[in-house]
Amino acid sequence: MIIALEKIAFTRSGDKGAHSNVGVIFKSVEIYEWAKSNITSETVKEHFKEIVKGDVIRYELPNLNAFNFILHDSLGGGGSGSLLNDAQGKTHGQAMLLMKLDIPNHMLDQINE
Repeated sequence: MIIALEKIAFTRSGDKGAHSNVGVIFKSVEIYEWAKSNITSETVKEHFKEIVKGDVIRYELPNLNAFNFILHDSLGGGGSGSLLNDAQGKTHGQAMLLMKLDIPNHMLDQINE
């Protein structure tokens, strides 16, 4: 089933200079395990292709059922060096929640209970 990431995860985002980071916390261990193969640096870079000019690096945090993505060169130079509306990266987490995913139906059943 095609869903938005917001159905299976929460996010928190921020910035450091010209880069932003997006933490993604999954609602279950099973979804986190599924996400390891399905939400990669490449899929995140594709989702943010209009703004991410550098690499996307994924760090896994299994004790939290979470990932932290670093979006290199995504802020047009950062807060004081950019004309972007969100030069601090605060809305990148919200934008990430809109990512469309094809997830097995049985995983959705466990979060809807």
